[in-house]
Amino acid sequence: MTQQLVTTASGTRINVRDVGEGPPVLFIHGWSLSGEVWDRQLRIVAEAGHRAIAMDQRGHGGSDAPLSGYDITDLTDDAIGVLDALGISSAVIVGWSLGGMVALRAAHDQPDRVDAVVMVASNGVAASRTDAFPFGVPTDGPLEHILAAEHDNRILLRRKAVGDPFKKPPEPVLLDWLHRISLQTSSWAGRAAMRTLMCTDQTHVLDGLSVPVTALVGTADPALSLRGARWVADRVGSRLVEFDCGHYPMLECADDFDRALLTAITAPAAITG
Repeated sequence: MTQQLVTTASGTRINVRDVGEGPPVLFIHGWSLSGEVWDRQLRIVAEAGHRAIAMDQRGHGGSDAPLSGYDITDLTDDAIGVLDALGISSAVIVGWSLGGMVALRAAHDQPDRVDAVVMVASNGVAASRTDAFPFGVPTDGPLEHILAAEHDNRILLRRKAVGDPFKKPPEPVLLDWLHRISLQTSSWAGRAAMRTLMCTDQTHVLDGLSVPVTALVGTADPALSLRGARWVADRVGSRLVEFDCGHYPMLECADDFDRALLTAITAPAAITG
């Protein structure tokens, strides 16, 4: 595996893990974590004959952490910038949680660069209720609570944030691992990325979407509206795979998840809507 910093057109340096040869697959993690969470999937996808790449979103992991620039368009530009820096014309993009929103936005904005989208624990359009997306929790209350907790006791907030979305309490060693990764994300990047996650509404990207989409979601995910995920799948005619787990299907039901992931990568669901 090669691990390196690549520089995007904006000048932001993004940390990437790159292993294997073949059709490229770009993995994008969720809020406050990093590409390290994809370690098992990088190996499995590479062994299946693909070039598997995991990026740390700006402000996360080993990537640069500017004070600003965390809007969904900035994060999407970073993902395309990674492809540019690695000389990749197009790739399957696998995005988890916030990364799922980035993946779907990339498919809308630059469909010629995205061969297929796999959204994990994400509907791709909104994490909170809006006029256009009437599912999930309201934005204001939860967001203000999270931002205040991040300011008052970032260490405790991060431990709860990474541990609570499991269906069952994770093993202490697993929670310790996720907590360590989360604390690599600075407070300013964490707050800005959380605002993007909670306040973005990109239901408009569903109109005219031409890239194949698969969503892999947990039926007991407290951070995701399952009704909302089903609504998106019905609207665009994409494939939806449901697991009996929480927000971490790649950790909570890894074998089933890996099989579904490989299917989504090698036989993407065509858009019918």
